[in-house]
Amino acid sequence: MTLSLSLTALVGCSSGEEEPPGEDSSSSAGAPEGEGWTVLHYSMADTDLEPFMVEDVNELGSVGATDDLHLRELMDRSAEYGDDEVLDQGTWIGARVFDIAEPGTTELVEDLGDVDTADPATLATFIADGIAAHPAAHYALIISDHGASWPGIGPDEGSEFSVLDLAEITTGIADGLEQAGVDKLDLLGFDACLMASYEVASAVAPYAERLVASEELEPGHGWDYTSLQVLADDPATDVDTLGAAIVDGFAAQAEASGTSDTITLSMLDLTQMPAVDEALAAFSGALSERAATVAPVVGRVEAETLGFARSPDETQDSHMVDLGILASSIGVEALDVSDQADTLVRAINDAVVTSVDGTATRGATGLSIYFPPAEDLVKPEYLEVTSAETWAGFLASYYDAGDAIPEAELPQFTNPAGEAELEYDGDGFSITGTYDAVSTDNLSSSTMQYAILGEDGSLTYIGEESGFLVEDEPVAVGFYDLTSLVISDGEDSAPAYVSLDYSEEGGSSYLNVPLTYYAAADVDRVDPQDVLLALVLDEEIVSETYYVLDPETGAYGELVPDPDGLIVPNVPTLAPDGTETWGPTTDIGLYADTTNLTYEFTPLDPGTVIQIDLSVTDYGDNSSTVSGQVEVP
Repeated sequence: MTLSLSLTALVGCSSGEEEPPGEDSSSSAGAPEGEGWTVLHYSMADTDLEPFMVEDVNELGSVGATDDLHLRELMDRSAEYGDDEVLDQGTWIGARVFDIAEPGTTELVEDLGDVDTADPATLATFIADGIAAHPAAHYALIISDHGASWPGIGPDEGSEFSVLDLAEITTGIADGLEQAGVDKLDLLGFDACLMASYEVASAVAPYAERLVASEELEPGHGWDYTSLQVLADDPATDVDTLGAAIVDGFAAQAEASGTSDTITLSMLDLTQMPAVDEALAAFSGALSERAATVAPVVGRVEAETLGFARSPDETQDSHMVDLGILASSIGVEALDVSDQADTLVRAINDAVVTSVDGTATRGATGLSIYFPPAEDLVKPEYLEVTSAETWAGFLASYYDAGDAIPEAELPQFTNPAGEAELEYDGDGFSITGTYDAVSTDNLSSSTMQYAILGEDGSLTYIGEESGFLVEDEPVAVGFYDLTSLVISDGEDSAPAYVSLDYSEEGGSSYLNVPLTYYAAADVDRVDPQDVLLALVLDEEIVSETYYVLDPETGAYGELVPDPDGLIVPNVPTLAPDGTETWGPTTDIGLYADTTNLTYEFTPLDPGTVIQIDLSVTDYGDNSSTVSGQVEVP
C-alpha cells in the first residue's frame, strides 16, 4: 500500500475554512447577553462506560447551579449497563436532557427516548438549545465516551454502534454554535481516551479557545467534576483557571483511585494552533524532502518515543506517539531539520497551557500524533482526515524511503550456524547476536521475545521487551530473567503474555497484557471482548487498569467487568509449520473480579525448554532474528 500525498476533504468538516481564532478568551463574540458560565455536558453513555458517567454526572450535580452558573446535561442510557440513579432523575433508558439546579436536584428539559448521540445533528441541537436557554458570558462543552483520537469518539451502542468521527465532531459543534449565534466556545473538553492529538486539536481549533483532553488512555473515573466548583464560587473565573482546576482535579482523583501512574491530561490554547499547523507543515515538508537521509533517524526516534495505548498486537495498537518528544529528538539527531523541529517544539510549548503526567507517561508534552511504524499498519481512513494532510504526506515519503532500502543493506544476523550466543549468570540468560554491519545505519530497534517449547515443536510466547543495539559495534543483546507473569483469581491461575517497556524518566516498567473478557451472561463465550491490561511495575505491581477495545473504531475505555464474568489471558503460538495464532492460556478462565486478581512474576520450572529470540528491525520494517534454545537450570 502506498499513501496518497493528498487528502480528500470531508463533507461538512469546515475546520480548514474558518477564520483563525481570535486572541481574546474573555468572552464569546456574538453571544447573547449574560453573566458567568454555561457548561454543557454531553454523555454518550449508551455504552459500557455508563456506570462511570453516572458517577461523573452525580459529581457535577454536587456542584449545582447558581444564578451565574448553568449546568445542562444530555445523558443517553442503555438497558445493558446497570440501573444506577442519576441525581433525582433516578434511572431510565434512552436519552434525557435536563438542567442541574441546586446541588442534587434537576429539572427535566426533554425526554428524547431512543436517540443517536453519535449523530452530529443531535450534538448541534444540544449545543444550540443549551445556549439559547442559558445565555452567559462563557461557554464550555464536555463530551464523554470512549475515545480513539482522530477516529473520533463513541460508540453509541443503541444506534448500531455509530461513532461521532472527527469530521462529525467539528460539524456538530460548528452547526450548534452557528444556530446559537456564538462564534466559539471558551472551553471544549473530551473526557475520553487519546483525544489530545494534533489531528483533533487542529480540527477543533476554530470552535473553542481551549481544549482539555488526554494523550493516553483515561481511567474509567475520568475527570473529577467537583472541580467545576470554581465556577460556582466565582462566576468571573477565566477559562485558564477553569482548565487548570479540571487538570488538577483529574490528577488528584487519579491519585486517590490508584491510577495516577499512567495518566495524562493537558489544556491547549487553541488560538496557538495556527502556529502549530504552520510549524508542523514546515517540519513535515523538511522531513519529506530529506526522507532518504533522515528516515534512519526518524525510525530510531519513533521506536523510542513515548506512545499511547500500546498493544503487543500491532493491529490493536493506537500508534499515537508524543509529538513534542518526537520532534525534539529528531531535531537533536538530524541537524538538517533541527530548525524546523525546534520551531515545532516551541509552538507546542506555547499551545500547551498546563498538563499532568504519571510515572509511565513521564515527559508527555501534551500533544500526540499518529505514526504507525510500518505502511501496512496505516488505517486508510487516516487519509480522509483533513487536519492530517501535511503529516500524511511525510508518512508517505517515509514509507517510500523504507521500501527503497537496497537488498544488500537489509538486516542480517551472521552468528555461526545461525544460533544466538546464550550465557547464564545465575539470574537469567543473556542473548547476543552479531549482524552484518552494512545495515547498522538503517536499524531502528532491537526486540527480544521468549517462548516455551512444546512437545510438538510449537513455541508458546510469553513475553517481549526491548533489546539493545551496542554502540559502535554490529551487536544486539538482551536479557531474560526466566520468569513468567501469572494471573490468579484465588482459585485458578493462568500465565499471560507481557509486553514490557521501561520508563527511564519514571523509573518504572510499563506492561501491557492482552486478554479476552466474557460477560457473565455470555455462558457460551460467543461474544468475546478484546481487553488490554495496563500494569505498572516498581519492584512490585503498583497499579492495574483494564481497558476494553472497540474493534470497529479502535476506541478504548476502562472495562467495567461483571465479577462473575471471565478474564482469559492470550498468548501467540508459533506452530511447527510457521503459522502464528493468538489463543487462550486457560480453558477455564479467571473470574473477572478485578479487585481480587493477583499478578506475580513466577520462575519457570527447572527443565523447561525455552527459546529466546533476538531481532533487529530497520526503518523499512525489515527484520532479522537470531534464536537460541536452552533448558531452564
